[in-house]
Amino acid sequence: MSEKPIAPPSGPLAGMKVIELAHIMAGPVCGLMLADMGADVIKVEKAKGGDDSRRFLPPDIEGESAAFMMMNRNKRGIAIDLKSKTGRDVLLRLLKDADCVIENYRRDTMQKLGLGYETLRAVNPGLIYCEISGFGRTGPYADRGGFDLIAQGMSGLMSITGEGPGRPPVKVGAPVSDITAGILAAMGCASAYAHKLKTGEGQRVDTSLFEAAITQTYWQSAIAFATDESPGPMGSAHPLNAPYQAFQTQDGWVNLGAANQTNWVRTLGVLDADELQEDPRFESNQARMTNRLELEAVLNGYFRHRTTDAWIEALEAAGVPAGPVLSIGEMHQDPQALAREMVVETEHPVAGIVKTIGAPVKFHGSPGGVKRSAPLFGQHTREVLAQAGFTEDQIQSFVADGAVIAGDRP
Repeated sequence: MSEKPIAPPSGPLAGMKVIELAHIMAGPVCGLMLADMGADVIKVEKAKGGDDSRRFLPPDIEGESAAFMMMNRNKRGIAIDLKSKTGRDVLLRLLKDADCVIENYRRDTMQKLGLGYETLRAVNPGLIYCEISGFGRTGPYADRGGFDLIAQGMSGLMSITGEGPGRPPVKVGAPVSDITAGILAAMGCASAYAHKLKTGEGQRVDTSLFEAAITQTYWQSAIAFATDESPGPMGSAHPLNAPYQAFQTQDGWVNLGAANQTNWVRTLGVLDADELQEDPRFESNQARMTNRLELEAVLNGYFRHRTTDAWIEALEAAGVPAGPVLSIGEMHQDPQALAREMVVETEHPVAGIVKTIGAPVKFHGSPGGVKRSAPLFGQHTREVLAQAGFTEDQIQSFVADGAVIAGDRP
């Protein structure tokens, strides 16, 4: 179970110590974002079975959950029984000098464990206490559990996603409320850390899947505020500009971003359809939006005559933003994704070489990045507790009592 020596964390958040008491996705996204920026993120898993995403199977690599490994690379992992007094005492010791703790449990869960904000603030006044929940810690829904699907529906996202009116509701393919909530929480933690460095003060940071999903509706909310009418689904089309959508080609699809008059005229030149400049249905963006379905039908008639690659080459040469609709596997092989290190490899002690998604923010003066694989269950328990000042005899006693798990697989 030994791992190769890992270089000390680098990046703009190097020196920040984060305890992640989070599971599955939103909280772990927050942790991995902070870890990518250099924070030392210690993931605390429950003693019985660990993070539930360890059992998101299939797929697996040598028995290790691909989902867990994706969400938890760059972190050290320990396992503690927080229902035991000894386990709670161990955690409190770790939190004494931590900068931030992340949790995404239902309201009052941490308080019932004796680990609520007021308790932890008494132990560490500078602690940043980040809470990610379904609906936030205030308001009439504060006690509800939250899932991405529920947040997408209640935020309005599912009402604007799909092929068009009269079709069944469709959620965004990716769990955008989970992922966005994690990113917003990481932004909140980094901001609170900047405040702490200036003042020494910790604070609560509170966000939710519901709010994260609402932030995805900026354009549609602007329309609804202005018109008192809620927009509906438009397939791949844009609610404010046209043509800005996917068109079918001879062998696939091309996304066309002719979202202003200049690019509209350039597109017509590429299509050899200059006569459409004189068509009153399409003479301005307002006219094109009013007649969007007719515009789509007309342009599809042109795009079906050539391949996706041929159209992209011609459109790019004319200065019109365009791109293919790639599968996930094709994206992983795209030269730009590779050049930007968005597909990277880590070495896992059981699964071997594992590919993962890279850090999406690049810091040229203080680079972070992905340095380690996801931890095995309890892999770093002894290491982390020793760094916290516990003796080997104490650690062995904790292991024998079941208060912590060290190096055992669930």
